[in-house]
Amino acid sequence: MGLTKQDKRLLQEIAEGLPLTPRPYAAIAARIGLAEDDVIQRIEKLTATGVVSRFGVIVRHRELGYRANAMVVWDLPEGRIDDTAAALVRLPFVTLCYQRPRRLPQWPYNLFCMIHGRSRERVEELIADACSAAGIEDRPLAVLFSRRRFKQRGARFDVPAAKLEAAE
Repeated sequence: MGLTKQDKRLLQEIAEGLPLTPRPYAAIAARIGLAEDDVIQRIEKLTATGVVSRFGVIVRHRELGYRANAMVVWDLPEGRIDDTAAALVRLPFVTLCYQRPRRLPQWPYNLFCMIHGRSRERVEELIADACSAAGIEDRPLAVLFSRRRFKQRGARFDVPAAKLEAAE
């Protein structure tokens, strides 16, 4: 897919994240001279064609008062992954849930889930709630609490402002 000038401007705008306003696409549209619907359609097209591989939220949990987080991993039979994951993602405290291949014999786990809480004790309670809600209290699991936070940022696109100006 060939990128237009407007696509490149849009990628540059969303690289640092969406504005925290009730209508973020309208704010972006105003900055780059498009209609809000055009911005939404272009983002959909960029995602559908693979230019943007995913469009999501980076949760800066510490700034929101969540001081503890854990990656919880389970060893589940392949036939239970989809139903279990569907139950987990419905929980408001689960921010990620995905399947990964096992790395036997050292790593038997194949379902991964991220849970944030205001304290370690609260995260442990939420893990128990998650197991109960998904019906996996009997399954082997491991809990990996984070010790530090790495820099979080969205995708970077190689669309420097100088190139945009030269294309005009």
